[in-house]
Amino acid sequence: MKRINVAIAGFGGVGRAIAGLLLARRERYCSVFGVDIRLVAVCGSRAGNASRDGLEPHDFDALIDSLSGVDFILEARPDVLIEAGPSNFRTGAPGHAYIGAALDAGIHAIVISKGALVRDGQGVRERAARSGSLLKVSGATAAALPTIDLLEYNLRGCEFLHIEGILNATTNFLLTAMMEDGLSFAEALRKAQAGGFAERDPRNDTEGWDTACKLLILANFGLDANLTMDDLAVEGIQGITKAQIRTWKADGAVPKLVGTITREGSLIQASVGVKTLPASDVFAQVMGKNKAIRVRTDTMGEIVAIGGGAEPMATASAALKDLEHILIATR
Repeated sequence: MKRINVAIAGFGGVGRAIAGLLLARRERYCSVFGVDIRLVAVCGSRAGNASRDGLEPHDFDALIDSLSGVDFILEARPDVLIEAGPSNFRTGAPGHAYIGAALDAGIHAIVISKGALVRDGQGVRERAARSGSLLKVSGATAAALPTIDLLEYNLRGCEFLHIEGILNATTNFLLTAMMEDGLSFAEALRKAQAGGFAERDPRNDTEGWDTACKLLILANFGLDANLTMDDLAVEGIQGITKAQIRTWKADGAVPKLVGTITREGSLIQASVGVKTLPASDVFAQVMGKNKAIRVRTDTMGEIVAIGGGAEPMATASAALKDLEHILIATR
């Protein structure tokens, strides 16, 4: 039976969820794909663990200091790297080093953190093309919600005319709380943080940057654009007032933070901002922590997907969906 070695760089909540789900699905990989999956290395920023025979769940709590970094992962000789570390779209670190080294070594890469894909998407794609390694990014583009898959698989052959997405669960939760409960932005944020739905420092979400990152990846990896963050107009929800909320409710309008990609001929443009929608619009029905994407095409009409699972399992599942696509492609 063919053996596939997997390594995970980034071992926080998402990385651990991936590891647990990967090991739980070993029997599936064996029966469906005829492969023996082994998790040969995991690491966080300062500690990790490795085994040529494969790690087991009890090994996750026995991380060893200093077992971390690019060389540690490469020494484990994985066939597939899952990169799930923290994301910094301004520098691409730390994921860029792991992803680049893996692709250069002919290792397939599944990327969850968005930083490297935003900071150097073109370079990452070129490195994958040179080595022939497969590069999968659905976990970086709204996790369980099928976004990049719609473009690459389900709508292949179409011309994409317009794409809109509610791509950030935190901002959608906040806007729902503000509209339904009449809360101010600050009050809704405190509620979300108390419930564990918002980060301690939520600015990446509330100022629109997380949505912008996902939108850039969709444009560049799904539509073969070459946009940078400087090409996007980005607006968040942090400036919304109670007075605006009252006006929108009186008018029957529903605010959503929407990322938009438009295409006119060869020109592709993208932006992030608050849109007020009529209650009849399908996006107006996307409540709480759900996300959505709407794609208008030339021949398949308009396609809408809505949903989202609980984190971190939703993102872990997206990463392992990408793993199955790799297993299919490399049979």
